[in-house]
Formats: sequence, structure tokens, C-alpha cells
Amino acid sequence: MLKLKTILAFAVGAVFLCAVSAIAAPIVIKFSHVVAEDTPKGIMANKFRDLVAERLGDKVVVEVYPNSQLFGDGKELEALLLGDVHLLAPALSKFQKYTPLLQIYDLPFLFKDMAAIDTFQQGPNGRALLTSMKGKGIVGLDYLHNGMKQISANDPIHGPGDAKNKKFRIMTSDVLAAQFEAVDAMPLKKPFAEVFTLLQTRAIDGQENSWSNIYSQKFYEVQPYITETNHGILDYLVISSTEFWEGLPADVRPVLEECLKEAIVVGNAAAAQKDLDDKQKIIDSKRSEIITLSEEERVAWVEAMKPVWKQFEDAVGKENLEAAIASNN
Repeated sequence: MLKLKTILAFAVGAVFLCAVSAIAAPIVIKFSHVVAEDTPKGIMANKFRDLVAERLGDKVVVEVYPNSQLFGDGKELEALLLGDVHLLAPALSKFQKYTPLLQIYDLPFLFKDMAAIDTFQQGPNGRALLTSMKGKGIVGLDYLHNGMKQISANDPIHGPGDAKNKKFRIMTSDVLAAQFEAVDAMPLKKPFAEVFTLLQTRAIDGQENSWSNIYSQKFYEVQPYITETNHGILDYLVISSTEFWEGLPADVRPVLEECLKEAIVVGNAAAAQKDLDDKQKIIDSKRSEIITLSEEERVAWVEAMKPVWKQFEDAVGKENLEAAIASNN
């Protein structure tokens, strides 16, 4: 009997220790992204990690994996839904298979500047789009800026005719494909991690990206010309899986949301500054010539690409398109 009591006591003690250990174990949040740490996304992710550590201590640990260390941009959404990663910030162009609505952000020359983008994203239409993928298991948490997109190429690009028959790398977006097809170019959907090599070997003629990505990924070193088109936006959507995010403890999730909100502010400020700084670094390098469009050239680009709006009006929602156009005012 004594032996049985001893065994039971040990068993109860073991269960108790396991329970205490389970309670004390931190919530680990893996935040994976595909760019460098000194980009707006990298700065935002690290700021979020630091704020969480400051406010939640050992209760939550955020692990940040930059530069596709954990998953490349072709696999990260699948990994999120499998629970292998918990936070991502993919470019808005990556969500086409989950919702057609976010394709609105890929429409060329739709937003005239970053202020218009902010107006739309913080308005009712932009906020509603955050939850447009919940039925697919993905919840949007907030938007993050990177900057307006420019076109780099092996040859000088002034008017839309200069893009004819040239191969441009794009993200996995039918809108971006239509955008380049509208000027008789050849869009190629390729992973971000492969772009430098594709440009270096001249397997493609050019690509589109923000100043910070063109600089941090050294695209300017292998592209003689960059045309400042400001034709589109490169923004990100910070996301989690609905199952993971809604399963967080009630005393943890609001703190994480506040930390993310503050980190987004820091990331957006970095994006605005780096847009200016990295453009100047490219100019100073003298490795790539920056082409500034005349007003006539810009109008020609807008007229050539504007039919893409009508082509995707039903997919993005007419009311969203109207709200986006109105944000320019």
C-alpha cells in the first residue's frame, strides 16, 4: 500500500510539474520575411519583436527570420496555413489565389502618391479588405508601406514603346501581367530571391520595385537604367492564420496588436526616409542612370496602362475602385 501511495504521489507530482511547465512555456511567434533587415519590412519586424519582448517578457517570444531564411516567397503562405510560421508580411500582389479584391493595389497609376494610398487604406474600403481572406484561413492585421515602384532595365525606358518585347520579372499577379502586356512587354512571374541572378545573367531585361529594394538587393548594380515611373505601389499586408491569431490568449492578443500598430508606424517612417535615401545612394553610386519622365511621357504611360482598370473592375469591386480613385482628391 505504501509503495502504491508513493507511486501515486510521484505521478501526481509529475502531472503537476508538466502543468506548471506548460503554463510557463512562452508562446513562440515565428515571423518570416524575404527581404533584408535594413528594409522597411525588416525594420518593422525587428521593432515588433523588441516591443513584444519589452511588454510581454517571457510570456511571448517573437523570432524574426529575414532574407527567406525560413521560407521563400513561393512557400511562405502555405507554411502559414500549416502552422510552420505565424506572421508574414507578403507583398499585396501575393494574395490573388485567396481573394481577387486585393488586386486593386496592383492597378497601374491608380494612386498618385503615398498620401492617396494612406487615405484609401485607412478608410472603410481599405479596412474591410483586411478581413477579405478569413474564409481561407488568413487574417490581415495591417498594411505596411515600402514605396512607389520604379522600372529598371538593361536599356533606357522613356515611353511605353521602349518596353516592347522586353522581359520583366513580376510577382504572381495577373494584374501586373496585364500591366506589362498592355505595353507589349513580356511579364515573367519569378520568386524575389531569384531576381538578382536573372538580371545579372540577363535572362530577363528588367523588373519593377521600390527604391529600397532596388538598393538593398543590389539590382542597380546590374541594371544600367532605372526609370522613375511611380506607376504602382509596393505595399505589404501583415498577416497571420485565423486559427493561430484568434486562438491567442485574451490578455495577449491586444498587446500584440498594439505592438504591431506601433511597429507599423516605425516601418512606414523608415519606408518614407529610405525611399529618399536609397534613391540618392543609387545616384551617388553612378552605377545606374535614373531617367525622369517628362509630363508627356508620363501621360503616355497612363493612357497605355489605364485600360487594365476596366479589365479588373469586376474582380476588385467597382465600389473599391471608385473609393481608390476618390482617394487621390
